[in-house]
Amino acid sequence: MSASTDAMPVLAARDLMKHYEVAQGWGKPKARVNALNGVSFDLAGGQTVAVVGESGCGKSTLARQVTLIERPSSGALLIDGQDIAVADTSEIKVARRKVQIVFQDPFGSLNPRKKVGAIIGEPLVINTNLSRAERQEKVRWIMDRVGLRPEHAGRYPHMFSGGQRQRIAVARALTLQPKIVVADEPVSALDVSIQAQVLNLLMDLQEEFELAYLFISHDLSVVEHICDQVMVMYLGRAVEFGDKETVFAQPRHPYTQALMAATPHIDPEKRKRRIVLSGELPSPMNLPDGCAFHARCPYARDDCRTMRPELRMVDGREVACHHAESIDAPGQ
Repeated sequence: MSASTDAMPVLAARDLMKHYEVAQGWGKPKARVNALNGVSFDLAGGQTVAVVGESGCGKSTLARQVTLIERPSSGALLIDGQDIAVADTSEIKVARRKVQIVFQDPFGSLNPRKKVGAIIGEPLVINTNLSRAERQEKVRWIMDRVGLRPEHAGRYPHMFSGGQRQRIAVARALTLQPKIVVADEPVSALDVSIQAQVLNLLMDLQEEFELAYLFISHDLSVVEHICDQVMVMYLGRAVEFGDKETVFAQPRHPYTQALMAATPHIDPEKRKRRIVLSGELPSPMNLPDGCAFHARCPYARDDCRTMRPELRMVDGREVACHHAESIDAPGQ
């Protein structure tokens, strides 16, 4: 999958895989959980790629690979052209400065025992040789960028609202001036009235610093507001990937259609016929033959049960579905 821009990607994933060995009980062999199964995409500066899907689809596992918390089991992960999947410890330490993360819960991601100035400045203590005065100046500068006042540096996290705490988390992520920010459900824990403020802040910061965002979410209304491209994942695989306008206008994969049909809309023209998925999400320890979605798909045929579909171009986006051309979006 390639970015929709001609700019050189700052992040490139190639056939990224991550497997975990899990115990099944006394005397039983360990089982392998296939959390990521060959995910590929490019991400350029100033661009936002959104990753969507229900719980268990591999979104958070992908975030852990991109933020270098874990190494992939196989595949390539290139940051500024360097394959981090095979890098040594010292190279990974340098690369981590280029990738930062904003977590979902602003109440749990900040140390309650530290003042805000220390929280925001901690990455500078760990990763730079700046003097104390230089660190304080940098902290004041980044606080101003995210809409926090200088006096906030001397306060503790519990003294702030949820929206302000997330601004603190954003400031901490940007202190090292990274090229890539992984936003893992960054507004899902906030009141709806505050979500738009934080999203607009992220978009303003992206424009100012030419940031590349990997935006992980289950809320398609938020994704539609902020992303340039959208990648829909199911059981560790991308099933649809393309420009936002193309995917939202006419989703071609049945799973994408089900997700979008379940998204509430105020505008009656945007409401789509609800699709109720049958069956349960298969276990990642025992993936079904053929298309992993076939047991829940209303359009499944015999070939779906035996042949795994690969991503291919259909109407301007990539789709992993044997019959994507013959499936119309609900309501069309």
